[in-house]
Amino acid sequence: MADPLPVVVVGAGPTGVTAALLLAAYQVPSVVLDRWPAPYPRPRAVHLDDEVCRILHRVGVHEEFAAVSRPAEGLRLLGPDHRVLAQFSRRTAAGAHGHPQANMFDQPTLEAILRRAADREPLVTLCGGVEVTAVSTGDDGLVTVALTDRGSGRRRALRARYVLGCDGANSTVRAGIGAGMRELGFAQRWLVVDVDTDAEIDAWAGVHQVCDPRRAATYLRVGARRHRWEFRLLPGETAAVMSAPATLHALLRPWTADLPFAALTVLRCAEYTFRAQVADRWRVGPVFLLGDAAHLTPPFIGQGLGSGLRDAANLSWKLAAVLTGGLPEAALGSYQAERGPHVTALIRLAVGVGRAMTQGGRVGDAARRVVVPRLAHVPGLRARVLDSTTPPLRPSALRRRRRWPWGRAGRLCPNPVLADGRSLDDVLGSCFAVLTVGPVDRWAVAEAGRRRVVLVRVAPSSTLGRWLRRGGARAALVRPDRTVLRTGGDPAALVGLAPILPRAAPPGAPTRRAGRGEGGPDQVG
Repeated sequence: MADPLPVVVVGAGPTGVTAALLLAAYQVPSVVLDRWPAPYPRPRAVHLDDEVCRILHRVGVHEEFAAVSRPAEGLRLLGPDHRVLAQFSRRTAAGAHGHPQANMFDQPTLEAILRRAADREPLVTLCGGVEVTAVSTGDDGLVTVALTDRGSGRRRALRARYVLGCDGANSTVRAGIGAGMRELGFAQRWLVVDVDTDAEIDAWAGVHQVCDPRRAATYLRVGARRHRWEFRLLPGETAAVMSAPATLHALLRPWTADLPFAALTVLRCAEYTFRAQVADRWRVGPVFLLGDAAHLTPPFIGQGLGSGLRDAANLSWKLAAVLTGGLPEAALGSYQAERGPHVTALIRLAVGVGRAMTQGGRVGDAARRVVVPRLAHVPGLRARVLDSTTPPLRPSALRRRRRWPWGRAGRLCPNPVLADGRSLDDVLGSCFAVLTVGPVDRWAVAEAGRRRVVLVRVAPSSTLGRWLRRGGARAALVRPDRTVLRTGGDPAALVGLAPILPRAAPPGAPTRRAGRGEGGPDQVG
């Protein structure tokens, strides 16, 4: 019997392919299975924030993504009559994380970029056109993945040490481990309309939110030709009825004005139920859930796809360390402990925004007309509305508690440009790092080399030096996902806390293919 594969990923969407690429950076081979032979061609997600762009940097596709994405210029709140209640404009230049805070894009284009990166990576094997029918864990702790070729009908099975279920809202893997979805009290039916046109739509280039208890709506300019509208459906309305040209044109006209409907190519007009759900279990033994298989987020703050990529970044380095003996198996329990509360906080925020847009009836509408125009003038609120910073991770085995609320543990470190012209993320790659303003002794340098920890000395007056000082620290131990594990005053002590990870390749650099005896992906036939 062939040796088991280290990792099988079920689902070749952005979350699954990103997880495979992150694992490959640590010399961990994986096989990625998907029921479709090519990326799904219809638009879906359209927004990623600057924190998530750092994950794309780690897999070497950030420059390609920047070339096809469009920075959003902020948020405009509109009343039912489409008059502007408040506008929160943002700069489109790179921020603290080295990327624009809000980035609009076409998901099929991003998936094509990630697939090309996977094709260049010899440790990632993509198998499309296969249906995973069952996932089971044996007494030996190995996972059997049963699958059927959708073309030939041929059945086969793969054995793996770990399985990552990145197979979406109707996850077969989630069903296989007996996990359920916990409702967070939100379900609304919306019509999603994607349009392509070379005609000029004279609309402000930020996000438009129509706050209307009867017909809430959202408009986003996704790209040079691409536009997205979302409209809340009323009882009895269906996509079939609302997609009639005259009806759809009437919905779009507040933005398209006198533009003839024939100038618009409707790529998609579909009904979606926006839900707020989190899986009760993200892991059973060696099987994990990521992305929509683990959580569903209403789209009002644009964090659905980004949360899946955060899952991949959080789990991949831990899994690589466990596979090579750098961490104990118990460390994998930190995955749900960290990601569960984080994504739940974002879902609750999205639910709150959705309710603020859509609920309250006439009383709510009147309150919005009075309150919202004043919000833009509240000191500090503009920055809070536009801030892309997400909550810190909760304490876990791999995230120490903060002494003070302003402490850095659990938060992402910044990504400034360093004195040599490289960004911090360029320097760190997929390694642990210690950032310090203090001196580093010879033992710390030697130990950092043994543990493959990157030591970064920073000037007290630099961006990172000021960031450390405001957090009450002189040094910080930073994980590969850029989360601060712990801060302190002694960089040598922090170096000694770093687990030993496999040697990591630079971002986007292809790794060598594992041989058949090493459990490489060439076992899949």
